Amino acid sequence: MLKENIDYGCAPIRYVEKTGQRAVYTTGKGASAVGLTAAVHKDPVTREWTLEGGALLLGDRGICLIDEFDKMNDQDRVSIHEAMEQQSISISKAGIVTSLQVCCSVIAAANPIGGRMLLIQ
Repeated sequence: MLKENIDYGCAPIRYVEKTGQRAVYTTGKGASAVGLTAAVHKDPVTREWTLEGGALLLGDRGICLIDEFDKMNDQDRVSIHEAMEQQSISISKAGIVTSLQVCCSVIAAANPIGGRMLLIQ
């Protein structure tokens, strides 16, 4: 028997973000591999290449929360595998070759098939 059609939203993941000592929240829909790991860009003042940390680096020694994980591109999803398996991110861009330590927990939330959860009793 179908009880009800419930939309829980992102309340549990937002609760972890608010109560965690060090938590970084991002959505899989708008996230890219660079936004999750690290980006290299040229500083306009010094004209030198600089490294800017993504969500996984900002969540170091804390929690990285990824909402709408099911909407993330497969190539972008693969980019976080090294961080989760090796606890490091390798960068080789614009003459910068380095490996950065990433020690964070990843909590990824995905929507059920069809976008709604059905409770059956």
